Amino acid sequence: LKAGNTAVVTGASSGIGRAAAMEFACNKGMNVWMVDNDKTELEAAQKTIRDKCSGTVQVKARVVDVADEQGVQGLANEVFANGGKCHFLFNNAGIGRGGGPFTDIKTVRTTMDVNTFGPIHGCLAFIPKMKASGEEGIIVNTGSKQGITMPPGNLTYNMSKAALKCYTEGLEHELRSNGEGKLRAALLVPGWTNTSILLKTEREEKVAKGEDFDASKVFFHEDKPADGAWMPNQVVDFMIEELDKGRFY
Repeated sequence: LKAGNTAVVTGASSGIGRAAAMEFACNKGMNVWMVDNDKTELEAAQKTIRDKCSGTVQVKARVVDVADEQGVQGLANEVFANGGKCHFLFNNAGIGRGGGPFTDIKTVRTTMDVNTFGPIHGCLAFIPKMKASGEEGIIVNTGSKQGITMPPGNLTYNMSKAALKCYTEGLEHELRSNGEGKLRAALLVPGWTNTSILLKTEREEKVAKGEDFDASKVFFHEDKPADGAWMPNQVVDFMIEELDKGRFY
């Protein structure tokens, strides 16, 4: 997290991703690639951050679906073109879809494609290039407390985050064992956080059914924070504190 270094943040249009992009660009002086599949909200977030940061910091936005392996590979190619680098890869994009053991397979696959394979796509596309650059760097994958505690009622989501926990642990072991000590991995494990993941999920479901969506009826989100839940910037601050201590979780 050094001025002039580069961070790539997925799920950057809102929530933890937007808060991270803001912190990296405006407080750390890093160049940031903001990545999301929501073009409208991504461009709004980019403008907010650009307006707040100094003119020397580059804040770029790219519309990419992390479930699309080729799309993520294309993003990595663009980031590293013309001598570009990535020092902080934040695989943060996620969706809140879930359900029990009899959830339809389309929902299961969509959830796994984004929450599990999205970060894996990011790692496969970026880490070889990060290694080849010879620069120090870190890969942070956003898991969830639910991927550890497995509360009943949201099995599909729990599975997606549990699998990502397993993958990230294995990734860190590989980097420590076979790397040159310049790259490491970490797993961010947020608890209850006032993000827009629930809002976006419910909005998408309503639109798919041709029904009206009323954001005020969503239980909680960034603009309607629930008592007891952390705000995204608090999660990012805590993440940085723990990374500075060399923590994995």
